[in-house]
Amino acid sequence: MTSAAPQASTPTLRLLGVDPGSRITGYGVIDVLNGKPRYVASGCIRTGDGALEQRLARIYAGLANVTSEYRPDDAAIERVFLAKNPDSALKLGQARGSALVCLANHGLAVAEYAARQVKQAVTGQGGADKTQVQHMVTAMLRLSATPQEDAADALAIALTHAYAQSGQVPVSSSRSARRRSGRWRL
Repeated sequence: MTSAAPQASTPTLRLLGVDPGSRITGYGVIDVLNGKPRYVASGCIRTGDGALEQRLARIYAGLANVTSEYRPDDAAIERVFLAKNPDSALKLGQARGSALVCLANHGLAVAEYAARQVKQAVTGQGGADKTQVQHMVTAMLRLSATPQEDAADALAIALTHAYAQSGQVPVSSSRSARRRSGRWRL
């Protein structure tokens, strides 16, 4: 009688999702094993009041802490949309830039997803509201409590990236950074 060779398990992939904002930046960390997402952590980086450059530094420092603590293998971020208010759009772009630089400096490849694409992947409707996204993230990750809006959005971005990597969601993401062998000094 011959014994079957042990099956190799797929390694766990840790993903970081980021929902950038100049006042609140959400983050969500999930593990994916054999195509199944599992909640690790989520939260918000609150920048408070003050000069924009100080808020951008807080975003960078907060994401540096998250990246150092959770050691993600890959990251995803929401793609910029056009806002009605040009000043708000510029601040959002700068917050997003701070997040992108931080992730790149930590050697992470970063995928970008449009808000509509994230909503479609998580709720099945590209026009879903934030409450629907929160509800679906809570259900999909079997959370005992509903995460704050920005953290739920970040978890939804991480889930979208997981689904895109497994081929469950059509991907039209762009890579803004490629994994590097060396890391920048922080």
